[in-house]
Amino acid sequence: MGVVIGPRVIDAGASLLSVLISPVSVAAGYPSPAQDYFDGRIDLNEHLIQDVTSTYVVRVSGDSMTGAGISDGDELIVNRALEPVDGSVVVAVLDGELTIKRLRITSAGVVLQAENPAYPDIRVPSLSDLVVWGVATRCLHRL
Repeated sequence: MGVVIGPRVIDAGASLLSVLISPVSVAAGYPSPAQDYFDGRIDLNEHLIQDVTSTYVVRVSGDSMTGAGISDGDELIVNRALEPVDGSVVVAVLDGELTIKRLRITSAGVVLQAENPAYPDIRVPSLSDLVVWGVATRCLHRL
C-alpha cells in the first residue's frame, strides 16, 4: 500500500562518509578503459542530504509507488523543510493513516496519487484533513 515504517532521524553529529567518484559514466556493456581512474571523492552526506536538521529516513512497505521507482523495502530520504508542490512525492497522514504518495493539486482539489494502477488515487476532501510530514528527495534502493 505504500506505508511508512518507522522514521529514523539523520544524526547531525554523525561522521562524514565519502566514497570515490569516477569522472566517466559506466556503460552497461563493455568495460571502460578508464575503469581504474577515479576523480576524487563524493561526500554522500552532502550529496544526499540538503538540510540535516529537517531530514529523516523512512522504509517503504508496499508496492503502490513502483511506477515512481519506489519499491517495497526501499528507504526514502525525506525533508520536512521543503514545501510540497504539485508532483512532489510526500509522506503524509490522512485520516490517521501514514502513506507515501505523489501529491497532485488541481482546480478540482487535492489528490494523493498512487504510482501503481492496482491502487486507486485518494481524493482529499479538505486540506485540513491532510498533514504532510515531508517531501521525499531520494530513494535508496538495494540492488
